[in-house]
Amino acid sequence: MSDTRTLVNPAQLNRTLYRATLILVVVAFTLAFLGPLYLLVTGGLKGTTESIQTPPTFYPHHIEASNYSDAWTRLNIAHLLLNTLWYAFGALAFQLVLDVTAAYSLSKLRPALGNAILGLMLATLMIPAMVLVVPQYLTVLDLPLIHQNLLNSPWAIWLPSVANAFNIYLLKRFFDSVPQELLDSAAIDGAGPLRTLLSIVLPMSRPIIGVVSIFALVNVWKDFLWPLLAEPDPTRQTLNAGIYSLSLGVPENVLIAASAISAVPTVVFFLIFQRNIMSGLTAGSLKG
Repeated sequence: MSDTRTLVNPAQLNRTLYRATLILVVVAFTLAFLGPLYLLVTGGLKGTTESIQTPPTFYPHHIEASNYSDAWTRLNIAHLLLNTLWYAFGALAFQLVLDVTAAYSLSKLRPALGNAILGLMLATLMIPAMVLVVPQYLTVLDLPLIHQNLLNSPWAIWLPSVANAFNIYLLKRFFDSVPQELLDSAAIDGAGPLRTLLSIVLPMSRPIIGVVSIFALVNVWKDFLWPLLAEPDPTRQTLNAGIYSLSLGVPENVLIAASAISAVPTVVFFLIFQRNIMSGLTAGSLKG
């Protein structure tokens, strides 16, 4: 039988096709994610006429960098930024206290009907967030039992974000991987459940605590509808809601520049902590 030879090795051809396909997919996804950011940043550098023309220009023909300084001053972004930080870190503090203790009790203390409670918590993740807006608004408008109106107060932002089912699930999954022998040793030494949580479990849980903290901060930072409803006073709103409330009479290119400024902290935050996010999400998934 004659040996059939070709100019291109089939194995080499398969590797070339694989690499070309991989490069095309990576480039396509990169453009899909970075394209809107590019248009957002460059849109803030355009003049008023160029920013609203149709079809839009791909890059600014006349750069007006002063749009960003105008957006900072006209929309009082510094004040809105401080509001957002106050709401975000307050929500983080309440979430860490409640979610950590709830996950620890479900994981290690094993209360009666604990699995049923966890299942009900996870079931709330299937409810669309928009469905909860009306009952949530009515609750903060007239808080049950004490009948207090929480609108235009930080509690209207903090309280609805306290119990986060997804964060409780992440924490419980990590706590499940903590060896029970450590907790038994602490109990023999006389440590109670709270002392065990503070002295043993939490120091071992820094990766997942970091991930939960990042999620808590980003959720408050990116939220738009709820701060707009819960804080009717524009001076008390978060960055995203405040830019919308103060946008009347502001040119579109200045608004685009303000939107770009509001997106910077979350993008930088993710780029800095992306490794912590991935390591925290996979922490506790393997035992042994």
